[in-house]
Amino acid sequence: MTFRQALTLPRSNLVLAGILIMLLGNFMFALNDAMGKWLVASYSVGQVLFVRSLGAFIVLAPMIAKQGTSQLIRLERPGLQALRVFLATADTAFFYAAVMYLPLADVMTFYMAGPIYIAALSHLFLGEKVGWRRWLAIVVGFCGVVIALKPSSSSLSMASLFAVLGSISFAVSMILGRRLRGTSDTTLVTWQTVGALAMGLVLAVADWRPASAMDWSAMLLLGVVAGSAHLLITRALKLAPASTLAPFQYTLLLWGVVFGIVFFGDIPDNQLFVGSGIIILAGLFIFHRQKVIDGGEPDNVPRNVN
Repeated sequence: MTFRQALTLPRSNLVLAGILIMLLGNFMFALNDAMGKWLVASYSVGQVLFVRSLGAFIVLAPMIAKQGTSQLIRLERPGLQALRVFLATADTAFFYAAVMYLPLADVMTFYMAGPIYIAALSHLFLGEKVGWRRWLAIVVGFCGVVIALKPSSSSLSMASLFAVLGSISFAVSMILGRRLRGTSDTTLVTWQTVGALAMGLVLAVADWRPASAMDWSAMLLLGVVAGSAHLLITRALKLAPASTLAPFQYTLLLWGVVFGIVFFGDIPDNQLFVGSGIIILAGLFIFHRQKVIDGGEPDNVPRNVN
């Protein structure tokens, strides 16, 4: 069954499909994060980013061939497209730089604040009105980030700064993605991957290290996993409203804790759990208020899907 045929199914089936695809996409993202943390322990961020991007084209190549290259060239709002590519690439680079030194769950906690940043910045970038309830949730969410940072001299570390900058870059790139809804999934992910490929090459020049066949394969597989995750999440958001999918986004943190314990022996402390809980509750409230304001209507009805 094709995606266009799936759109003829009852809405409840579409939403269920979106939820299941979101869960799978989050698992793939968490797996990508764990693999990335393992690889940057031995190789530079630039090298991992470069080879990972090559691997992503294993997934993208058939989709580009099906879509045609003309859509890759004829872009809506090229300036915003370029800014989104830059920020999405910075997001990935900052993430890998952060997990070199911080536990996986710690870095993911900062990224879970993405909805809070999006709500705060949507007023500036999208001209959306943000009511006092959501501003209060934004402030509470930022308090959760501060708690998760474990305020001390360590909170000023470069690794923590990388995680915060990466999560903000992620949030702004998501906002720009909302501005570019008319661009196909394949085009968005392809240019995002090209940007990561270019930045990875620049960063890797000064610190390229020989790798075993197994590690080369792992870096390429990282690209396959990351590319698949991006496409799954994008597809899920076209099948079900973002406000419906929002709670399932936080399974990323659960997988981060599990993978951190199993593969790296990182056991989160109570302060991280408290901060994470505050961030999650604030994020869910923001999504709830958005749904109320939208009148309970779906905020992304599938149409003209490529």
